[in-house]
Amino acid sequence: MDSAKKKTALVTGASRGIGRAIALALATNGCHLLVNYRSRRDDAQETLNLIEQLGGTGELCPFDVAAAAACEQAVAKILQSHARIDVLINNAGIRQDALLVFMKPEQWAQVIATNLNSFFNVTQPVAKQMALQRSGRIVSVTSTAGQTGVEGQANYSAAKAGVIGASKSLARELAKRGVTVNVLAPGFIETEMTKDLPREQLLKQIPAGRFGKPEEVAAAAVFLCSDSAAYINGAVININGGVYT
Repeated sequence: MDSAKKKTALVTGASRGIGRAIALALATNGCHLLVNYRSRRDDAQETLNLIEQLGGTGELCPFDVAAAAACEQAVAKILQSHARIDVLINNAGIRQDALLVFMKPEQWAQVIATNLNSFFNVTQPVAKQMALQRSGRIVSVTSTAGQTGVEGQANYSAAKAGVIGASKSLARELAKRGVTVNVLAPGFIETEMTKDLPREQLLKQIPAGRFGKPEEVAAAAVFLCSDSAAYINGAVININGGVYT
């Protein structure tokens, strides 16, 4: 991560998929990882085992990103143990797809709570500390759905678009404090979240002719968290194989 001092990194939704890939990449680049999860403890433990196998360090950090009080308590506990958080990756997310005219209120509310409200719940207490320490990196994983909209994903698209707007605003607010806030917008990535999508139909829309790999998203996250990316702020980086956004 370019710095001689080991950094502390919190990755939400790090038990699998893109979150796990980012956690592993940050760990191999000198960060101590806080592996967040809500209910998939075994998967989170596997992430931690992989980090340790790679020679890195970390610990499990269970809390529900959709619960504001739980987030505040978790961040306070982290700061008691580690004094600072240098990197925050907002990655936790869910899908509950349905056409808007058939969407149940709970489908809208749960996706907004986990994918958008979580940005406020986790980022606010972390950003306060980063502003005081006058350094930090915040990277949120959104989606091309937040830029283009996707049929059957009005809730998901709304949440991801909201995170993009919030990140751009926060980037302006924290820039003078040495904190950068950026966004990754993956397209179709090989994860559990995309396994039920119509693959053959979607491949026709991707100029690269394939789904992306979680590790390709992780590589971009590591760069944005490095000292070399200090002048990149408020950016949205598309990782989508050339899909038009």
